[in-house]
Amino acid sequence: MSIQAETFDFGVPWESLYGYSQALRVGDTVYISGQLSHDKDGAFVGAGDFALQTSTTFANLDLVLEHFGASRRQVVETTVLVRNLREHFDTLAPLHAQYFGEHRPTSTVTGVSDLALPEQLIEVGAVVRLDLDA
Repeated sequence: MSIQAETFDFGVPWESLYGYSQALRVGDTVYISGQLSHDKDGAFVGAGDFALQTSTTFANLDLVLEHFGASRRQVVETTVLVRNLREHFDTLAPLHAQYFGEHRPTSTVTGVSDLALPEQLIEVGAVVRLDLDA
């Protein structure tokens, strides 16, 4: 028996340019590509404002979760990439904790020298288990 894969895309230009999907569901697991701060038309949001970029990035993560009928409580892992991590960690930590509330997924936070877009300061990827109680 083979498992079917389901993809999700926002329709932003870089999906076809880079050749990837925002998320891929395989069975009860959803692998979410690194989300970033953009609006529904793909325009970057929050240049120079780390807190706004983080909030918008989490809002985009919510849109992916919603597509698959998932909740934040079903996120089992996040991967967070941050430019200038030492400068932004004290802003990031409470925003990440607030986003998940009582739920505490595993998380890897890594400082990076650069991200895909010149203004981009944060990117958040996730793994979701749909078979967990929401």
